[in-house]
Amino acid sequence: MGVVSEEAIDEFLELIDQVEEPLKKTFENVHQGYLREHLSRFLKARDWNVCKAKTMLVECLRWRVDNEIDSILSKPIVPSELYRGVRDSQLIGMSGYTREGLPVFAIGVGLSTFDKASVHYYVQSHIQINEYRDRVLLPSMSKKNGRPITTCVKVLDMTGLKLSALSQIKLVTIISSIDDLNYPEKTNTYYVVNAPYIFSACWKVVKPLLQERTRKKVHVLSGCGRDELLKIMDITSLPHFCRRGGSSGSSHHTEGVDCFSFDHPFHQQLYNYVKHHYETQGQAEPAKQGSFHVGFPEPEAEIAKTIESELHKFENCNGLCQPAYDRKGCP
Repeated sequence: MGVVSEEAIDEFLELIDQVEEPLKKTFENVHQGYLREHLSRFLKARDWNVCKAKTMLVECLRWRVDNEIDSILSKPIVPSELYRGVRDSQLIGMSGYTREGLPVFAIGVGLSTFDKASVHYYVQSHIQINEYRDRVLLPSMSKKNGRPITTCVKVLDMTGLKLSALSQIKLVTIISSIDDLNYPEKTNTYYVVNAPYIFSACWKVVKPLLQERTRKKVHVLSGCGRDELLKIMDITSLPHFCRRGGSSGSSHHTEGVDCFSFDHPFHQQLYNYVKHHYETQGQAEPAKQGSFHVGFPEPEAEIAKTIESELHKFENCNGLCQPAYDRKGCP
């Protein structure tokens, strides 16, 4: 960090010391001992404007207190069949780590259906993954590597992306807004793979809406992106859809470990961690079915309308389902 950045963090630190005690307490769960690194995330998200960064952080901390986010890792989604349904329809998992120690999260954008549970279960699951990443995985990797590791990389699989995905735009936008407002600058790089022709229509609309800082993080790779991704991670950490050229849910298992599946070690560890923390709270009764409701911002309707308009322009184009950037894909 430069001198200006360090001065901004020092100024920010003085302001945060003045917030009320409940906010300070939840902030400890946010920074996990890496205070300056996490203050810098909010500063980056507000272009190093200390006052705006403070406002953003305070609003984030209030959101955490009001929605009891500190306890969300002791709120299991039950029964397990319901959680399996969430996993089968909200395709996300962790496939391993980069050589620098950053967690690699795989997301099946094109084949996620979000049709097995209510919106609140999907939001709850997403936040639990965020919190497990920030409170368990990243501190563990920081300790192992002897330096702060506070970000991850995400590999976005666009296999199966089509016009019917429009019905999911609202939920995806809600989740994106939660991340932007409360988990800023947690993703180091986004890698887009297996992009069909229709992706270019989506990207054309979304790209101008992103800040330049975010646009620079997005890399659209040829085909399944295997060769490029192997430059930063070992093959054992490569998402399954980058090895074979297409993603699947747990009900469509392919050769290799499907990191989206409830049976994958990451999801088993996460589910057991949440279940264990529920039980160690001294709960007298088994956890009951019911989502953990979290307040979230309403998504911008205009964004969905703009994307829908652009996608319909591409609906009748030839090669709609062919990769836009490399139609050969991966063998």
